[in-house]
Amino acid sequence: MFIAKCLLCLVIYFGLMSKKFFVPVFFLIFLQFVCSAKSENGLQTSGTENYSVEIPQIIIRNIPVTITLTPENQNSLLHSVTVFINDSSFLLEPAGNTLSFKYVFSKNENVIIKAGNTVYERDVTPVPLWMSIIPPLIAILMALLFREVYSALFTGLLAGTTILYFYQGKSFFIAIFSGLYSIIDSYIVKSMSDTGHVSIILFSMMIGGMVTLITKNGGMKGIVNYLARYAANDKSGQFVTWLLGVAIFFDDYANTLIVGNTMRPVTDKLKISREKLAYLVDSTAAPVAALALTTTWIGIEIAYIQEGINAIGINESAYIIFIKSLTTRFYPILTLIFILILIYKGRDYGPMLKAERRARAKEIIEDAENEDVDVEIAGRIESKKIRWYNAAIPVLVVVFGTFAGLVITGWNWEVWDSPELSGFTKFTEIIGNSDSYVALLWASLSGMFVAVLLTVTQRIYNLKKSISYLIEGFGTMLSAVLILILAWSLALITQDMHTAEFLAGVLTDMNLTPFLLPAITFVLSGVIAFSTGSSWGTMAILYPLILPVSWAISQQYGMDYDASMAIFNNVVSSILAGSVFGDHCSPISDTTILSSLASSCNHIEHVRTQLPYAITVGLVSVIFGTLPAAYGVPFYILYPVNIFILYFIIMVLGKRVVVRSRD
Repeated sequence: MFIAKCLLCLVIYFGLMSKKFFVPVFFLIFLQFVCSAKSENGLQTSGTENYSVEIPQIIIRNIPVTITLTPENQNSLLHSVTVFINDSSFLLEPAGNTLSFKYVFSKNENVIIKAGNTVYERDVTPVPLWMSIIPPLIAILMALLFREVYSALFTGLLAGTTILYFYQGKSFFIAIFSGLYSIIDSYIVKSMSDTGHVSIILFSMMIGGMVTLITKNGGMKGIVNYLARYAANDKSGQFVTWLLGVAIFFDDYANTLIVGNTMRPVTDKLKISREKLAYLVDSTAAPVAALALTTTWIGIEIAYIQEGINAIGINESAYIIFIKSLTTRFYPILTLIFILILIYKGRDYGPMLKAERRARAKEIIEDAENEDVDVEIAGRIESKKIRWYNAAIPVLVVVFGTFAGLVITGWNWEVWDSPELSGFTKFTEIIGNSDSYVALLWASLSGMFVAVLLTVTQRIYNLKKSISYLIEGFGTMLSAVLILILAWSLALITQDMHTAEFLAGVLTDMNLTPFLLPAITFVLSGVIAFSTGSSWGTMAILYPLILPVSWAISQQYGMDYDASMAIFNNVVSSILAGSVFGDHCSPISDTTILSSLASSCNHIEHVRTQLPYAITVGLVSVIFGTLPAAYGVPFYILYPVNIFILYFIIMVLGKRVVVRSRD
């Protein structure tokens, strides 16, 4: 274009020097003016009020998109502008240097946008909303069928990107190649640019480095010998693991990595399977964090509840609703009790029974043996100085350091000095407003530093050797981190394709009685969390969507204020409980992956063995807990009934772990 303009200028110059070429030159000037009015993106402009139009590349059917108009002359945005799009018109007020409006594409259409002297034309083919379920569905099915998580996640990603490019007008084969490259240059890069994701990666690597070092210096062996006094058999070993999981209540990530890495040598010694350890770790992390009053979860939960309250317009405290909803959070509470029954009775069933029997026969399957996720951290102990405190002190630094970091990052003098709040409420709000990622990074770095300091000062290893073991520990996390990145990338695909909106729309389109809403919400939350692999993402979407819907349905049904609030509180519980349930079942969940990582368990084996237990508790909790609670049955009646049913199921389906004799 630049060369063409230069040639045109030369023609004009020599043409003007000769009267003979004046008319042809004038025509060329006019032609250049007309051609310049048509831009490369299909924009046609003339006059002074010219706009560039931007429509998102990803357009999903019946999902609003934002169309933005930017004036070429910024001074023209001094008044409202009428924009025409096909048969609709919008009167837009300037917002900064742009104009924008929402538009819904419900079918294939040729879009013509007119604004001032600008005419923009483009063919739009929106992606059908139901296709949004395809990427996570493919990933989940492949992971379960082939027991290989890398290709499953990657195939799910490729399916999503191919669909998006195909509906942008590319041929099928071109869409495949375009989607293939966009996985790396768009979704993986974007997932790694998230500060929270980077924090989890760094935290995991530093924990891996610390655990490797305290294993090499004999500290972990000392812990094993010390805990062996209290974990004398498989029952007590599993109970100690459960107890540690409950004790580290303030963050699910810290809980998973600390408990899994600490207890793995103990459970190995007691011939408890890696699958059982991963289940104990996974099933005490999120449930405890979802129930405790001072956790990294509470701040975001209260914020979501407040959004729902604002949408409804009722005068209620989000914190009080959170407290009231604790009594009907059946799934996380019953999960913790279910584990205790399993431990007390010494019974298992399904794939877990086979894993436990195999472990009792000294056939513990490590992840590296399955060549899936190489997360073996313990390694061979080289030091002869077996001192338990060389492991206990760094681990405690991480535990209390995380807690201290939460207090520091969430500290607010106005909250602390408020005379209207009790001390417990002040502390809870401070923890809720904290930055958990920063706290985890501070704590893991401190624990790693203390581990090096203890190793060097006791002359177990010199500084160079200690650092080499830290780096070795970093390397053991690489494969697991890759799975996390792929899972996060798949979550971005589900966001772009609005998978959660599709699933939520199925619920809102039904004509339901309000008494069924909590149970259906639990199922919907579970399906979304299972499909997206994110309990927090599920809550972020469903709280603002379902809470107003539940209130509206209750009011339409003719319920009074108190009855409507009871349904509302149950729905609040169901969203969180269902999110945790779906997260437990999903092979693409980050906490499920971290549990496999910390326990050095094959990831797909962890999912296969945990799934029957999660489904058992989920079905019992929703049928005999959530559903009758919506009809007004008190929780103090429902919990004994649910516990009895779980006990009965374990006694009927469960079998004692018997080691088969090997001739």
